[in-house]
Amino acid sequence: MLAGLLALTTASAFSGAAFYINAVEQPARLMLDDKALLAQWKPSYARGYTMQAGLAIVSGILGLIAGWQTKDWRWVVGAMLILANWPYTLLGIIPTNNRLKAVAPDAAGPRSRTLIETWGRLHAVRTTLGIAAALVYLWALAQPLS
Repeated sequence: MLAGLLALTTASAFSGAAFYINAVEQPARLMLDDKALLAQWKPSYARGYTMQAGLAIVSGILGLIAGWQTKDWRWVVGAMLILANWPYTLLGIIPTNNRLKAVAPDAAGPRSRTLIETWGRLHAVRTTLGIAAALVYLWALAQPLS
């Protein structure tokens, strides 16, 4: 059941990072002035995106492997939840990201602040998907089908 344990571990890492962003980083950055806010968001997002994208893929693949090994549908559900972050990000978050990336540092203002606030609300969905995936994986581990 190594695949299942690793699927849970990577989903938990994804969820923890996503939760940290929503609960700690985003509120702290919103205390900055508009120019500093945008300057902080741009590199932070670029680094977080790479880490979270990788964790979602690895967790999803491991969840599918665990489902195949155990014939337990819950692993597949968990995998679909964590992998749902990819289309959600591409369709739901990337348009906001692109608008934020297009804002020149000197042009930061109320518009860029509003976009970053919107981005935070959109990112909360990623957090929810990650936590849901981890909980489904935990359920599959804790109560295997007989």
